[in-house]
Formats: sequence, structure tokens, C-alpha cells
Amino acid sequence: QAQLVESGGGLVQAGGTLTLSCAASGRYESVNVIAWYRQPPGKEREWLGASTRDGGATYADSVKGRFTISRDSAVNTVYLQMSRLKPENTGVYYCQIAGSHVWGQGTQVPVSS
Repeated sequence: QAQLVESGGGLVQAGGTLTLSCAASGRYESVNVIAWYRQPPGKEREWLGASTRDGGATYADSVKGRFTISRDSAVNTVYLQMSRLKPENTGVYYCQIAGSHVWGQGTQVPVSS
């Protein structure tokens, strides 16, 4: 069984930058696609983007140009760098092995105006 652990969340001011990490362990293969999601308070979880098998990434239109997904296969970690953050980006951020039931526990990101 693979496990994912997110870290790096915390309070950030609007316009700021924050990088989240998703560290994988257990029965995890570096070719796994990792997806990032955000769940705003009282709302549904929404897909933000995902790393791709060729080392690239794909993004939701709402974050394209501001968020960057990268991976360091040597340490089985995928990153979500978020820039020009807005108050509406507030939420709990999760990573997932795409297409599986394996999720991290989430990390809170409040963005103050």
C-alpha cells in the first residue's frame, strides 16, 4: 500500500507564493501520476493539475500560469508551487495517486486578503 503525505501549508498573504510537497512511500512507483486537488471551505474538492508520466504536467484553466507541478523522483516527492495567490485559493490541498483511492491527509492553505 502506498502512502502520501502533504506538507508546506500555512497562512500566506494574497499575491504571495507557497510550495506544497507530496511525499510518497510504501508501494509507490515513480511513474505514478500524482494529482493535486483543493477543497475550499464548504465546497467540493476540485482538480488543480497533475504530473504526467513524461515528467511534465497538466493544469486546470483556473491555475494555469500561476501554479507549477514538478517532481523529484530521487526522493519520491511531487511539488505544487503556487504563485500570485488569491483569497479564493484558500482551502485544504490534497495530493492523490491519480485514478486510485490513495490520498494524502491534506494541508491547509489560508490566503489572507
